Amino acid sequence: MFFHQDATFEQLSIHRVGNKAQDEFYVLSDEPIDMTQDEVLPDLLMQYFMNPFSKAKEVYRFYHPNEDLQLNEVYYFASQYFDGKIAFHDMSQQLAKHLYEVSEHPKIKAGEVYVVALNNVQLEGEEHQAIGVFKSETKEAYLKVYPNAGGFDLDYEQEAININKLDKGVVIVNTEREEGYKVLVVDQTNQSEAVYWKDDFLKIKARNDNFQQTGNLLKVYKNFVNDKLDENFELESADKIDLLNRSMNYFKTKETFDQGEFEEEVIGNPQAASLFKEYQQNFAEEFDTPFQSNFEIASPAVKKMAASYKSVIKLDKNFHIYVHGKRDYIESGFDEERGLNYYKLYFDTES
Repeated sequence: MFFHQDATFEQLSIHRVGNKAQDEFYVLSDEPIDMTQDEVLPDLLMQYFMNPFSKAKEVYRFYHPNEDLQLNEVYYFASQYFDGKIAFHDMSQQLAKHLYEVSEHPKIKAGEVYVVALNNVQLEGEEHQAIGVFKSETKEAYLKVYPNAGGFDLDYEQEAININKLDKGVVIVNTEREEGYKVLVVDQTNQSEAVYWKDDFLKIKARNDNFQQTGNLLKVYKNFVNDKLDENFELESADKIDLLNRSMNYFKTKETFDQGEFEEEVIGNPQAASLFKEYQQNFAEEFDTPFQSNFEIASPAVKKMAASYKSVIKLDKNFHIYVHGKRDYIESGFDEERGLNYYKLYFDTES
């Protein structure tokens, strides 16, 4: 989905942003970094900045609550740069100042902000120009061992950056500008403290494409089965697992999602189907992500969600029953003599 192996750095600027709520300040550099003097540094920076995005599967877009994209600061300055209306380093300074203005949570850590101009970034099969903004907040101590007079000597460096641990990052790909660009995001910090990165600094929302539709539908249906159905129906754990297995099988075997077909083949109950529609609507309104009644099923999204679809019944600390189908082959009851619940399983062969 996202490839950076052929990407190149065009420019790099570094600034430091403090926590406004703690009366810290920002420090803006006067000039971009000259990377032509070192052959190794660009490769190390590419690893540090880009490797975390190789696993990014969700694509976001910029937005603004007033529905005017020009009011989104990051979108505006990125567009000014892509259009050649602002110099790269000036843009990087504006982005650093904007990040400082939204750094008002008392637990937000100060850190360096790296702004890079990229060429030949490949996303969804096409190469584009891009802007990357990254922030390093976590510092570590490193030991350095080196030979000295027939032996070895030891030194250390405090407040160093681990290039395998990017704290925050965003890549803004110069395509589909009218819809808010294609945006990839990484945020490794505590979500309760880091919401400002996506919501306040970037103001982004998930792109509502087939991948997003598929993932959201599976996520909402799983929550519906586990949390909502109990309010209206008496369901055993095996019943819930059966409903989840049937939905996963639907998405694995079909090429296109059809709401009516899904309700008939998977849910199989008009009252439950009506409740599911209501549950969908509440989710769509809360997260501003409308559902489509028909869309092409995205296999990568199905694969991603499959890991969270649990098909196991845990019985005390003694047994786990993995259920992959055949709900009729499982019975449950209560043994009066022993005073214990039980499951009865039917099968053809043992392997």
